[in-house]
Amino acid sequence: MIHFVTVGILVMVVAILTYFGATSVGLMPVQASAQAVPIDWMWNWQVIAISFLFALIVVPIFYSIFVFRRKKGDTSDAEHIEGNTPLEIAWTVIPLIIVVTFAYMGAYSLGESRRITDPEAMIVKVTARQFSWTYEYPDGFVSTELHLPVWKQVILKMEAVDVIHSFWVPEFRVKQDVVPGRVTEYRITPNLVGSYKVRCAELCGSNHAFMEGPVVVSTQADYDQWVAEQIEIASANTPEGRGKKLITENGCVGCHSVTAQPGPSAPSWFNLFGEEVHLADGSTITADEAYITESVLDPAAKEVEGYAPTIMKPFTFTQEQIADIIAYIKSLK
Repeated sequence: MIHFVTVGILVMVVAILTYFGATSVGLMPVQASAQAVPIDWMWNWQVIAISFLFALIVVPIFYSIFVFRRKKGDTSDAEHIEGNTPLEIAWTVIPLIIVVTFAYMGAYSLGESRRITDPEAMIVKVTARQFSWTYEYPDGFVSTELHLPVWKQVILKMEAVDVIHSFWVPEFRVKQDVVPGRVTEYRITPNLVGSYKVRCAELCGSNHAFMEGPVVVSTQADYDQWVAEQIEIASANTPEGRGKKLITENGCVGCHSVTAQPGPSAPSWFNLFGEEVHLADGSTITADEAYITESVLDPAAKEVEGYAPTIMKPFTFTQEQIADIIAYIKSLK
């Protein structure tokens, strides 16, 4: 009996230490949405169960190794045990009860996250494509950044134009597939001001790892100011403004960069116009109007050195639209 008591005490001690050790290292990112609360409640119970099961397995193993190991010179046979029917029934029935309990808790957690609804929720249309996200706001403009006011529920109506993607902001916890030909909904209530990232959680192609974008949760005042700025930019009927809108709506920034940082799978457009471009065949060419036009209409015509063969599809822009895109690229200095 002393061995059972000792092992029982050690199991509880190791389970507690494992739980506090696991929760102290920051296994989960910050909790940034109201929907994350019931999900994290469920996760906490899972960590408790995992810690206990870990201790229940590891402690008896090591206890047996050190306490019941064969002594030097002992050549006798061990005690022969046929089995223990009550023990076998117990380790079958108890795990079954635990699994059913966790199934109920999971359904309850899912229900709680879906019950957080607001009839006046803001609706944002999301378009997913290889390999970028674009957002159409109710104020009529399109952006590659998702801005949300804190404590204001938002419904993302999402659709993919090519393959299946999956919208996931780890801090929001909730994840939703984005499927071609269907509109899926993602309801979220941000509750923590901060900057986060949306990631695609469905393998969607060769540049899947780079399919991410900024998510900004701000105060209502800061959100309103950002919306006003975007409306002003969108209403500016200039070639640069129209060019920026074109490259945003067509997902170009999913591969190209408009900053000094290189794009994930395509050359940066920052300070590109007029510069010498080194091509994969060893030649160089000046990034002028003719080169940019050809690259838009026939992306594989001149491969840039250091980048894999293009997977970009040819676009059917009009000459006026191409001129607007060139004007925007010229402005990136």
